[in-house]
Amino acid sequence: MAKKNEIIHDGKIIEITPDFTSVEIVSSSACSSCHAKELCGMSEEQEKVIMVPTDPYSEYAVGDDVKVATKMTMGLKAVWISYVIPLAILMILILSLSSVIGNEFLMGGVAIAGVAVYYFFIWLFRDRLSDQFEFYIKAN
Repeated sequence: MAKKNEIIHDGKIIEITPDFTSVEIVSSSACSSCHAKELCGMSEEQEKVIMVPTDPYSEYAVGDDVKVATKMTMGLKAVWISYVIPLAILMILILSLSSVIGNEFLMGGVAIAGVAVYYFFIWLFRDRLSDQFEFYIKAN
């Protein structure tokens, strides 16, 4: 039974190495469960591969169906890093530059460049960030 403080996805093991186990999950939008999804064309399903540290005592094999989990706090942290902070940067730059720069096109470009710089720093520190986000395999 799933705990309320976990995010769980069903997946399939596609590769096992001594360091990492690669698990393929299919993330789908709410539309994917709709009976009219073929007519609408709005449903989105994406296959993603998650690298989970290999447990040397596990007895999983390639092709096994598993559940991949992470703590709910990791999901919330990811939302803050990827959506909330960039939105705050964008809004602060637009509001502060509106009184300094008269040209709205230039103001928008500077604000977007500020968010691009933020994402560039996220990309630079991606290894440090990836160490903080841990997934694990739960027993079915």
